[in-house]
Amino acid sequence: MKTIVSAFIVCVCAASAFGQPPRADATLRITVVDPSGAVIVGARVAVTPLAPGASAIALDTGGRGDATFAALEPGRYAIRVEAPGFEPHDTREIRLRSGDARREVKLQIAKLAESVEVTRDPRERSADPRSDAFATVLGQAEINELPDDPDEMERVLKDMAGPGAVMRVNGFRGGKLPPKDQIAQIRFHRNMFAADAHEPGMISVDIVTKPGLESWRGSTNLALRDDALNARNAFAPTKGEERNERVGLSLSGPLWAKHTSVSLSADGVDAFDTKTIVAALPSGYFADSIRKPNNTLNVSARVEHALTKSQQLRFEFQRNHNFVDNLGVGDFDLADRAYRQTRNESLFRASLAGSVRKSLFNDFRFQFRAQDAAATALSEAPAVLVLNAFNTGGAQIDGGRASRDVQIADDLDIAVGKHAFRAGFQLDGGRYRSDERRNTGGTFTFADLSAFGAGRPTTFTRNVGDPSLAISQVEAGVYVQDDYRARKELTLSAGVRGEAQSHISGFHLGPRGGMAWSPFKSGKTTVRAGSGLFFDWFDAVNYQQTIQLDGTHQQIETIVQPGYPDALAGARAIVLPNGRVQFAPDLGQPRLFESMVGVEQILPGSMRLNTMFIHRRGSSQLRGVNVNAPNAAGVRPDPSAGTITDIRSTATSSFDALSVNVNYMNPQRRLFVAANYMLARSTNESDSPFSLAADAGNVAAERGPALMDARHRFMSFANIPLFGRRLSFGTSVRVQSALPYNITTGRDDNNDTISNDRPSGVTRNTGRGSAIVDLSTRLSWKRGFGGPAAPGPGGPQIRIVRGGGDTNVLGDMAVGDNTKRYGIELYAQAFNLLNHMNATNFSGVLSSPFFGRATGAGPARRVELGARLTF
Repeated sequence: MKTIVSAFIVCVCAASAFGQPPRADATLRITVVDPSGAVIVGARVAVTPLAPGASAIALDTGGRGDATFAALEPGRYAIRVEAPGFEPHDTREIRLRSGDARREVKLQIAKLAESVEVTRDPRERSADPRSDAFATVLGQAEINELPDDPDEMERVLKDMAGPGAVMRVNGFRGGKLPPKDQIAQIRFHRNMFAADAHEPGMISVDIVTKPGLESWRGSTNLALRDDALNARNAFAPTKGEERNERVGLSLSGPLWAKHTSVSLSADGVDAFDTKTIVAALPSGYFADSIRKPNNTLNVSARVEHALTKSQQLRFEFQRNHNFVDNLGVGDFDLADRAYRQTRNESLFRASLAGSVRKSLFNDFRFQFRAQDAAATALSEAPAVLVLNAFNTGGAQIDGGRASRDVQIADDLDIAVGKHAFRAGFQLDGGRYRSDERRNTGGTFTFADLSAFGAGRPTTFTRNVGDPSLAISQVEAGVYVQDDYRARKELTLSAGVRGEAQSHISGFHLGPRGGMAWSPFKSGKTTVRAGSGLFFDWFDAVNYQQTIQLDGTHQQIETIVQPGYPDALAGARAIVLPNGRVQFAPDLGQPRLFESMVGVEQILPGSMRLNTMFIHRRGSSQLRGVNVNAPNAAGVRPDPSAGTITDIRSTATSSFDALSVNVNYMNPQRRLFVAANYMLARSTNESDSPFSLAADAGNVAAERGPALMDARHRFMSFANIPLFGRRLSFGTSVRVQSALPYNITTGRDDNNDTISNDRPSGVTRNTGRGSAIVDLSTRLSWKRGFGGPAAPGPGGPQIRIVRGGGDTNVLGDMAVGDNTKRYGIELYAQAFNLLNHMNATNFSGVLSSPFFGRATGAGPARRVELGARLTF
């Protein structure tokens, strides 16, 4: 922005002086400092000529805390300086003469600021696990360059964080992300062994919204994606019809000046794309594509009220609606497998956060969520599955699911001398209802095309009975943690978290510990290490599905070697007693033990390099075992029952990874670069609680790569300004090595009624697909117009300190580099710009004509055009 403004002024001055005597210009350099005399980087400095109709020229202070205004016409000027956390400073009039002029502006701490760290020993800050040194923080300049679509923005943030990231908005999980112009800050935090965390992982993504306490602001956006600009999917016989129209509106402002603000948003999507079908029919190869409509509407309202100078009350409501048609179609599934689904979600959130006293900070959160999903199948005809050749017949999905759940959490920070204590609890409870009927018409499974041609199915299965039921589930956690500053460069952390949930007996304690050490005086090097024991919840949906098939509500009817199309007409048909799904009596809560050691280095130019090694071991993992499988003589342990899926907590898992993260941010130049590479290995003994082991009696035989075992992952995101600050170029690169898939014979060799037997000597998930490469780009042009923008960071702010650690600003934030009241952005973005064929759906069935080959691909190149207006 400095370059383009300076160039513009020089051109205007040169043009006006053409043919006139030369004029001596003035140069004004303003240095902005805090009360201690330390320079302030990123302060907004606006210089306005005191002349009718004159407009302000605004710059941000650079790394030395100064802003230089060149080629100014001598005369009278007014100066305004603003920076988050400080009172704005106004100089009503200065007189500039030709030549250079210097001026220092000292900003005072904001009056409503309860505490602020003006100066701090760099080693002390680097070793504080609750400071920004443990986080990568995206400010307004970086947030402005993220995608407008909340779903696309969420995908980019998850790619930046890496696998297993936990995402929260104002401390809450779930729901939709807010529009980016309502986001104040995004933090990628690495303090994963804090006792307040339930989920294990490497990085948590915390999004903090901003209230509009000072003035009304808003934006509206429109985006269009059409098949005219898109490429053809590699497996589609012709380029399919595609269209995506998205419109959004965001508005925020004060209801009660300096006390209460409201933020409103709405976004809708009217879209359809195509899904490819690749199959081998008795008549030969078949390829087609089918349209999949997708309509979405999301609305939200958020009210934020400053109870006191250090207490903030927040209420939020969300309503999210989604409708999708022609689900269940694609890959091997033909068009008659389609079904449609409608999902509705309503969220109400309330939170109260702030300082109780100077050394106490409390954050209380409450959430109520109502979810409803209903599905209707195109056909209820019996399904026919010819393994990895083609699938036809009805989807047989009808009815719905509904849930009502509550989340209550509270975190209390206490600072006592060298100790920073944190304690709290989490309570989740819900009621879940379902009358969803699946596979009530039955499913014929054929080993291959020749078996289908001969009318010899392997099995016929059907769910019979009434699936209607309602269950309740409660999950609770309580924790305490102490971050002890042993020395200014060394912090030791220790904590414990206790968890319990219904349906699984026992109260489980998970100790956590860690250290942060900044060995050098500069504070630019930080060594971190930690370990902890984590527990995983048994998911309520899985519990509900188990109860539905428990033999009382519904039973699993199985016929071996049935006839076709009449299952009972086969001469060799064997009708087994009904099967069921059950829990093992000693079912335990899955647990993970994780350790980490890492080094973070601040490089020249404010570049940050972070390297971590993660070691994770899982025990008591859930797996399904057919405890009624026949022995070598074909005799079942319980002749009165068919297949009995026993869900046990006996599996193990392992995960080892080396992660390297580099990021560089220069808000003054709107330059942002982030890159992450991970080398990892992940193995386990089960893909899900309901995936039955091929060898029920040998757990070790099931050990193999996890389904998401990508050995190499690389992601980068960059935004680079072009030709000044109006034009910018963004790019996102994602590269992932091949994922595994299971190799099976297609037959039921062990007569357990499950066609998942593997060839002799082949272990689970040993096949590998192909790598995924995706390069996406975004080119945007921005321009401001109208009068000067309404004041932003000059408004009052609430500044709170959590237990003597991190400082959070909850007040109004600056909006990028806009100095005009209105702004417009035009952009074009391309997904999978290189149109790389990212192959998917590899066949692992030996009897399939597609064995070892892909029959699907990720989206081909898609181009989106859009506009965004801010006001």
